[in-house]
Amino acid sequence: MSRNNNRGRREARESASSTNGTIRCAIYTRKSTDEGLEQQFNSLDAQRESAEAYIASQRHEGWVCIPDRFDDGGFTGGNMERPALKRLFAGIESGEIDCVVVYKVDRLSRSLLDFARMMELFDKHAVACHDISFLRSAYFSHSLPA
Repeated sequence: MSRNNNRGRREARESASSTNGTIRCAIYTRKSTDEGLEQQFNSLDAQRESAEAYIASQRHEGWVCIPDRFDDGGFTGGNMERPALKRLFAGIESGEIDCVVVYKVDRLSRSLLDFARMMELFDKHAVACHDISFLRSAYFSHSLPA
């Protein structure tokens, strides 16, 4: 993540600490096709389950998962015309979200320009963004013997 996003994370943490110590986390999931979405447990559910587990692991930092679901099943990541993404942005702009957790950053966007715009919005509202697959790979690459 960028240096500015680190500042945003710190500001979000400080803001939450000064109120009630809670960091409100939203989980965003996306799958570009609707294939398999009718299954009882699908890719969106798997992404959400992993993100919920990560948020639970940060409970000691005051993280809580908000109950709203931001799931875009059957939508491309090549543009920002997605209903759940628009609701996520509205929650950020209204100050209801302190942190966005995604399974992989490409769930947010496959467009570098759109991703940069998203990060500007996140920074403007001091919202942190966590990509849990990146965090896991960084942990494993540093924890394995050479």
